[in-house]
Amino acid sequence: MNAQAKFPSPYEQKAPKGAENWRDLYPYYSLFQEERRKDDEKQFWFCDAQHWPTPFRPFDTIMTDYAVKCLGQYNTRHLLVPPANGVDYRIHNGYLYLSPIAVAPEKIPERVPHFLERAGFYFQNWNKLLDNWHVKVRGVIDALEALRYEQLPDMVPKEWVFEGRGLDNTYYLMENYESALQLCYKAWQYHFEFLNLGYAAYLDFFGFCKEQFPSIPDQAIARMVQGIDVDLFRPDDELKKLAHLAVETGVDTALMSGSVEQALGAVAALPKGKQWLEAWTAAQNPWFNFTSGNGFYSSDKYWIEHLDIPLGYIRNYIVQLRKGVTIERPTAQVAAERERITKEYAELLNQEVRPVFEQKLGLARTVFPYVENHNFYIEHWSLGVFWRKMRELNRLFITAGFWSDPEGLFFLSRNEVRDALWDYCSAWAVGGAPTGPHFWPQRIAQRRKTMDALAQHRPEPALNEPPAVVTEPFTIMLWGITTDRISVWLKGPADSSRLEGMGASPGVVEGLARVIRSPDELDQIRDGEILVAPVTAPSWAPVFSKISATVTDIGGMMSHAAIVCREYGLPAVTATGSASAVIKTGQRLRVDGTAGTVEVLAN
Repeated sequence: MNAQAKFPSPYEQKAPKGAENWRDLYPYYSLFQEERRKDDEKQFWFCDAQHWPTPFRPFDTIMTDYAVKCLGQYNTRHLLVPPANGVDYRIHNGYLYLSPIAVAPEKIPERVPHFLERAGFYFQNWNKLLDNWHVKVRGVIDALEALRYEQLPDMVPKEWVFEGRGLDNTYYLMENYESALQLCYKAWQYHFEFLNLGYAAYLDFFGFCKEQFPSIPDQAIARMVQGIDVDLFRPDDELKKLAHLAVETGVDTALMSGSVEQALGAVAALPKGKQWLEAWTAAQNPWFNFTSGNGFYSSDKYWIEHLDIPLGYIRNYIVQLRKGVTIERPTAQVAAERERITKEYAELLNQEVRPVFEQKLGLARTVFPYVENHNFYIEHWSLGVFWRKMRELNRLFITAGFWSDPEGLFFLSRNEVRDALWDYCSAWAVGGAPTGPHFWPQRIAQRRKTMDALAQHRPEPALNEPPAVVTEPFTIMLWGITTDRISVWLKGPADSSRLEGMGASPGVVEGLARVIRSPDELDQIRDGEILVAPVTAPSWAPVFSKISATVTDIGGMMSHAAIVCREYGLPAVTATGSASAVIKTGQRLRVDGTAGTVEVLAN
């Protein structure tokens, strides 16, 4: 790579118009600081639009703080992964940038025995430890559900006085806020307990295959662990069952129009309506604890709170069923292809090496479901309850007159929320008036404007000078950031009618493009269209029965977009860098998920 080719320095970029004060929204340690310029400019930073595709509200940085810290602790302190520590991070113009921290080569050997001992214990006791993990995560969820944020009363309950409790209501209100933060933090700790090991096992199998079969495509390796049933697809499967049941019981017509309340009321009046409504209610816990986003933003909408979202998907499935379309995932075909590929490569090995291949593949298949399943239990269910509790606290502030904005709390940092809570509690205790109602409304309004301005700005894909060769395996596998991809980002596509990315799921299709930038736009997708987006989320699975292929700006072979497309048998090209900016809705595309190319055939 040309030494002169580099991305802009964050220190030389201007703030987007209308967002000149954006740095005031975020904690000091998350920003590029002039005092660290010399060191920061030596590092290569890439924009993690795969997990955080839009700017952060101030409160939402809690997720970046916890996620990046907990990722790092397992690599660096728990497992001592030999070549990799954690990732450094910065927020720049509202977007998250990451920079992997490698282990010094001379320190790698001393970490190997520690890693083998610690990782080996988990691999040898995987199922037992994973069963306990589920118990721990349910404990977090139950503890979050138990939290209450209630308006302070006119007086402390006399029962508390007579029992000599010695505490007032503010103690519990503030304690519950701190408990919510700690429980969220605990959920993130559990999130990474198994995840890095799941990726490590796959990378070990991947490396072994590359050694034994130097020309083997990356897709072939990935497809040898596909076709495994995972809970992450269960919410979508529940909707499909409900669609089938609606048709079978004859309530489908009643479901097809009106609001959720109107549709459910119409179903209740039918002879078999009770049967369908019981199934609808049963599916909600836990499977409707599912967001249309990724769980990292306070603005994400959860099915359990927005029943129009799952009902909309059910209506779409009913339409497809009436047309005779098969709405189930092609699990049998995917599994058969998995076994065909596995057998083909296994037969090329001698009797000495083949058992090693089978052992490494077996481990990868054992641990791989967690790579997707954790997403439901942490990002969707646990974090969904956390966000719901924070909305309860927001309503308390609204009732107390601190602001009227229905999402006002999320334009404060978590420490500012702590201050606002103290203001409310202290004023109640002394019998005075809080300052917050005079202080926060104007600031929240201004911060909303800043956030709107940041959202209009397309972030740089990376910052500073890139490495001559990208070798860090997680960066390649998860984000699809390779030496070739960086070169394309720097130069831009030579021909805007032809984009290159990572072939993430095989197959070739032609169709009309539908560019989607937000989950709120998913209802615009029409049958047979090609979904083009900066990134997709697992929760977009219900639209995968409508689309014919997926194209994303970022994402590697083991990104959610790639995995979901392989499980649904859809071609996918990830890591194009700019597809969502270059391609326009309505253009005719040819997507080659095997070669990793996207061609614009006609406007």
